[in-house]
Amino acid sequence: MYKHIITVHLVTVCFILISLSLKAQDTLVISLEQAIEQSEYSVDALVAKNQFRAGYWEYRTYRAELLPEVMLNGTIPYYSKSYNEFQNSDGTYGFVSNDYSRINGNLSINQNIPLTGGKLSLETSLQRLDQYGDKSSTRYMGIPVQISLEQPIAGFNRVKWLKKIEPIKYDEAKAMLTSQLEEVRLFAVQYYFNLLLAQANLGIAKQNYENTGKLYKVAEARRKIGQISESDLLQLKISLLKSESYMSDAQTSFNSSMFQLRSFLGYNESVILKPLLPGSLMNKMQLDYSNVLSLALENNQFTHNIQRRLFEASRDLSQAKAERRNINLFASFGWSGQENEVLDIYGNLRDNRLVNIGLRIPILDWGKGKGKVKLAESNRELVDSKIKKEQLEFNQNIFLQVENFNKQFKQLSIASETDHIAQTRYNTSIESFMLGKIDVLNLNDAQVSKDEARRNYIEQTYLLWAYYYQIRSITLYDFIKGEKLATAYDNIVK
Repeated sequence: MYKHIITVHLVTVCFILISLSLKAQDTLVISLEQAIEQSEYSVDALVAKNQFRAGYWEYRTYRAELLPEVMLNGTIPYYSKSYNEFQNSDGTYGFVSNDYSRINGNLSINQNIPLTGGKLSLETSLQRLDQYGDKSSTRYMGIPVQISLEQPIAGFNRVKWLKKIEPIKYDEAKAMLTSQLEEVRLFAVQYYFNLLLAQANLGIAKQNYENTGKLYKVAEARRKIGQISESDLLQLKISLLKSESYMSDAQTSFNSSMFQLRSFLGYNESVILKPLLPGSLMNKMQLDYSNVLSLALENNQFTHNIQRRLFEASRDLSQAKAERRNINLFASFGWSGQENEVLDIYGNLRDNRLVNIGLRIPILDWGKGKGKVKLAESNRELVDSKIKKEQLEFNQNIFLQVENFNKQFKQLSIASETDHIAQTRYNTSIESFMLGKIDVLNLNDAQVSKDEARRNYIEQTYLLWAYYYQIRSITLYDFIKGEKLATAYDNIVK
């Protein structure tokens, strides 16, 4: 029996220990730096990486256009047994039976010529023809080699423009990915401080409710001996009810902010996050506008975006002009032969040549080409105007971001001192109220000032981090480490 009791107690103790362990695991103390690192695995970061993969494969497709293309076409086999119309020597028509099969194959190698915009092709083909019936036979025909060239004269060179635009587009995609990942970190900062502020509000609400409840009990005792008025007691009762309502609202806001950050970072619902108020970001570092602007113009996707759009507008104008006078030259040269045996085709090619030279010249388009040129010129001017406006807005945005960041250290210092003074005043006010030296209105005023000062300190801390990561996302530069932000692009596309 004693063994049974001991066993039950041991099981109970183990259960309690396991429960305490689970509760400890469910509460996760997290710093801002940890939240920022964890955001790299968020859904938003995954979307940004998938967008970059699309840009990467677009760039790979462009690179493939510069390499030779090998194509194989074939029919294996083609069979026909039918009657075909036939004209006799006397002019009459009749039908003859035709029973045959054909097998053919064609192998070609095509290469774009970036310098001229032309296309060079090397081709070889072989065909076997089997005739069935009374006069059955097998014949082979082949083109051992044929070289073809298609070349626009004073025309549009598509490949040349691809070589100008596609590398810039890829650089833009890489810069955009790094910038988007910084924006994801900025979201992490925002959600983190939302929870931190909600946690502070909940703590304030609980503390106020507890303090107001104690003061109300003291006030009831003082009312009985006539030290305070009925009005002050009722005012304190109202404050107690309000603090209870605020505590309920604060709990709801806290749960909502907890769910938001937890979902963003990928934690399940059993995890309770406990954020810590971060310390100073840096020792009151001041940024120089000209340096920040220079880094932004060097690293930001905006610079690549401008270059790409200017090139695309110039490309469209070049294409419109080229199509007005587009002359295409095509030429081919090769050998052909037909024999009863395959190898015999390649033995006698001297008298079986293929030569083809031609031109395609537009004659009359009724002004369609001129209209396209004017439209392309207008679009080019429109792009220039938009870019100039965007550059001014870009520079102005950077100037404001730098100004906000530089002044934020002072704002945070003021908020910190105000928070300390307001908390001290509130503690003093409670003691003074207990001694009957101040009334309820002064006590409430001290409480409101204390709460506002605490919230303001958290908000000013958030603004400092937010401004910093906004500047990071624009410049793609880590000012604390003094180095350019790096992203493992190769690992993303694997």
